[in-house]
Amino acid sequence: MDDRYGADVLASGWRTRGQREIPRVQAQRDLVVEVVEDGFCGAVVGISSGMVELEDRRRKRRLFPLGGGFLIDGKPVTLVVPQRAAERPRRTASGSFVAPEARARVARASRILVEGRHDAELVEKVWGADLRAEGVVVEYLQGIDLLHDLLEAEPPSAERRYGVLVDHLVPHSKESRVAQQIERGKHGAHLRIVGHPWIDVWQCVTPKAMGITRWPEIPRGTEFKVGICRAFGWPAQDQADIAHAWQRILSRVTTYRDLEPALLGRVEELIDFVTQEGR
Repeated sequence: MDDRYGADVLASGWRTRGQREIPRVQAQRDLVVEVVEDGFCGAVVGISSGMVELEDRRRKRRLFPLGGGFLIDGKPVTLVVPQRAAERPRRTASGSFVAPEARARVARASRILVEGRHDAELVEKVWGADLRAEGVVVEYLQGIDLLHDLLEAEPPSAERRYGVLVDHLVPHSKESRVAQQIERGKHGAHLRIVGHPWIDVWQCVTPKAMGITRWPEIPRGTEFKVGICRAFGWPAQDQADIAHAWQRILSRVTTYRDLEPALLGRVEELIDFVTQEGR
């Protein structure tokens, strides 16, 4: 005959023997739970000081103590603080891994030259962390026509390389002819000129990032940036309007994925080139 009381009446755990164990559930964001006490049902939106904040479908929020007193799919659970996920290696906007305790190094003599402020701001936003880690400074030229004079004043060398990023660098263009002439000259050995095919760096932001199917075509005789603003219905009366338009475009860029591959490859090429001095 079975002894339903057990052989040892003094054994520990006799009070809870036969009771179902309530599962412990991490209060992860967006987890939907019901409060037993008053039936409030909502999704987890925050954890703070031992409290969990829930938001219902009407956007009403309430705080409750973590622990028991919750239901998931009608079954009791105990909500606990979520365990922190193993920290993943962080990446810069360019997709590079951030080195632990990374510090900007002293600026190199080598540098990257771009044709305008907008180009410089775009490069800084996506590659700024990488450039500071490498000690590379970005300067703007205000046009490839000024490159020859700069090289004469501050000639490049094996210890001071120049990488130049040019807009609209396509065969038979003025930019292409100037670049070829300079590269064949006395400074060509320590100079790299690359470019993208678009009229302006604005078009290096992908249409997808802009929320459009393609960039508008601007008729000949219309200044490009003015034409773009008008096509989008933005003000284009003065330089302040153009600057504001650029900030709207730049705000759409958060990572390298928001830029055209033809620009990505060229900037990476220049970074590699100017960080090779002394090799």
